[in-house]
Amino acid sequence: MSLALLASIALLPIALALVLMVGFRWPATRAMPLAWLVTALAGLFVWKMPLSFVLASTLSGFGGAINVLIIVFGAILILYTLRDSGGMETINHGFHGISRDRRVQVIIIAAIFSAFLEGAAGFGTPAAIAAPLLLSLGFPALAAAMVCLILNSFPVTFGAVGTPVWFGLSNLKPQVEAAITAGQAGDITSFAMFLKAIGQWAALFHLPMVFIMPLFVNMMLTRFFGKNKSWLEGLGAWKFSLFASTCFAVPYVATAFLIGEEFPALVGGLIATGLVVTAAKRGFLLPEKVWDFGPQATWEKEWTGTIATEENKEFKAHMSQFRAWLPYVLIGVILVLTRVNFLPLKAWLNSISFDVHAILGYPSVTYSIKPLYLPGTIPFMLVAVLTIFLHGMNAEKIRATWSDSFKALKNPTIAMFFAVAMVEIFKQSAQNSLELPSMPLAMAQAAAGMAGTSWPMFTSFVGALGAFITGSNTVSDLLFAEFQYATATQLAISKQIIVSLQAVGGAMGNMVCIHNIVAASATVGLVGQEGLLIRRNSVPMLLYGLIVGTLGLVFCYIMFPGTY
Repeated sequence: MSLALLASIALLPIALALVLMVGFRWPATRAMPLAWLVTALAGLFVWKMPLSFVLASTLSGFGGAINVLIIVFGAILILYTLRDSGGMETINHGFHGISRDRRVQVIIIAAIFSAFLEGAAGFGTPAAIAAPLLLSLGFPALAAAMVCLILNSFPVTFGAVGTPVWFGLSNLKPQVEAAITAGQAGDITSFAMFLKAIGQWAALFHLPMVFIMPLFVNMMLTRFFGKNKSWLEGLGAWKFSLFASTCFAVPYVATAFLIGEEFPALVGGLIATGLVVTAAKRGFLLPEKVWDFGPQATWEKEWTGTIATEENKEFKAHMSQFRAWLPYVLIGVILVLTRVNFLPLKAWLNSISFDVHAILGYPSVTYSIKPLYLPGTIPFMLVAVLTIFLHGMNAEKIRATWSDSFKALKNPTIAMFFAVAMVEIFKQSAQNSLELPSMPLAMAQAAAGMAGTSWPMFTSFVGALGAFITGSNTVSDLLFAEFQYATATQLAISKQIIVSLQAVGGAMGNMVCIHNIVAASATVGLVGQEGLLIRRNSVPMLLYGLIVGTLGLVFCYIMFPGTY
């Protein structure tokens, strides 16, 4: 069977999901089971996977979905705990004291604060916290999900303390060390040095988008959710946006070059949050004219979800700002303490693991859950319990909080189960008796064959495809890093640049991946708008890919043609 036909068949379930959700506006709860079925049929009849192998992959995917749903539940629980304790209203009161301008709130919460959360935890944590926070400030659910998904991009390559780089690219170690031994790796003398170089290149590729994306997202906000439907109104906060981007970009790039791939997003987000919030409180570079959404009566039906957004509410401070923010402070502190390698907490939490090996007898199909390391458990659920005492909640409020949190999981559960099961079949299709490339690899190889020497322009889109399929920058890198390395070798262009473009692409793919969209939508009570989010978020993702792709061509063939 030709590679082109294989790639077309592999693409079919993804195309079907897109057509159903984007074209016909099906909810993911209906579209994803059908996409899973098509994937399973392709595995059975084209890749010749035994039925029991497909079932084993599906069961493994269901287990992976449980891991994600625990994170979603923890994020929702934090939101409802603060809602019922009065903490969220106090936070809202404080934010309105900083700026009532929605564009400024997007920059502070969805861009800067989220970058810190991504650097510390990753795995969907930023959208799970930032989107509900924006919702509580009065954002339509659809707007909150949209801006958080798009802006959770440039920090993602360095998310979860650099996991997409140091773990996602771990499969390249034999090839890089062989090149070093053969004297073909230039000034690279170790695999650790190679990974640090990847982090440096990735930071440079992301750098222009650190400045462009917040501006572009605010333009989308005013165009799709403003009274005047104006793109230009989004530029009204351009001074503050560029200031905030600079506060993040300087430590972000400096950390990538001076320290390594683990801390750029975490350090950049932490420093920038402090600087930007302080500046906003003092009115520094804030827009003269405050921009807000129109009256809720004029909102389109698709903007809102099952969690109500209160209108024209005068927020009251039920406690001090420090006490109200303390749960989020604890979340940030605990995330850092449990994610850095030089403290024993990370190893201890990872040591508590429940593993299922060789599901239905297949060695490559496994499931693992580390319940204490999942951010949904520690810190989300832990902090939610602590907040009961910190904010003095009574038994009635506690019951309402937990009951509502469980109810909120109902809608995303089906979509999440079948989306992750589809991903697992994609991954496991590499194990076939016909020695065919896996479904994702077939698509990538076909794309590379058509692109030829212009491959640097398209490299990041393969990374984005991997994230779209798997919902993870890390897994995208695991799937495609070896392919990208081999393609760079074949084209005699820089392996560092091509692999870093893969890592950047996996980050930008977070904007549109079904996995993240379903999870983010669930945290704001949004149901059935996944297709609309994919359609709108595709525009900034394409812009992202075109800009970094152009830089890739320039770096590979003009500025650094001899780089390893």
